[in-house]
Amino acid sequence: DVQLQAFGGGLVQAGGSLRLSCAASGFTFGAYTIGWFRQAPGKEREGVSCVKHTDGSTYYADSVKGRFTISSDNAKDNAKNTVYLQMNSLTPEDTGVYYCAAGYFLVGGSRGYLSPRQYGYWGQGTLVTVSS
Repeated sequence: DVQLQAFGGGLVQAGGSLRLSCAASGFTFGAYTIGWFRQAPGKEREGVSCVKHTDGSTYYADSVKGRFTISSDNAKDNAKNTVYLQMNSLTPEDTGVYYCAAGYFLVGGSRGYLSPRQYGYWGQGTLVTVSS
């Protein structure tokens, strides 16, 4: 079974850092794109960053470029693989529930790769709260 589990959220002051982790299993990790998304109260879910494991390319929403870094830790034999989201210089606008998701054969370039509609597998979210 495909499993994605996001964790690492918490409460942090503005200017602080957090690292989120997404543990993935049950699928061919190297063939999928793993994305991070967030949803603030009353807002739509938005793409934050993703890593395409087919070619190693990474993409970021304009709002997080230069502050967030996505990376992967590929395990052998499709065991637990982990994708990280290092978040620095956090602001209250980064507050929300963060989700990781897996998508296959994404289209649409950088904008498409960050569209939640292209991702078929989702983990539960982890809450990030940035206080001012």
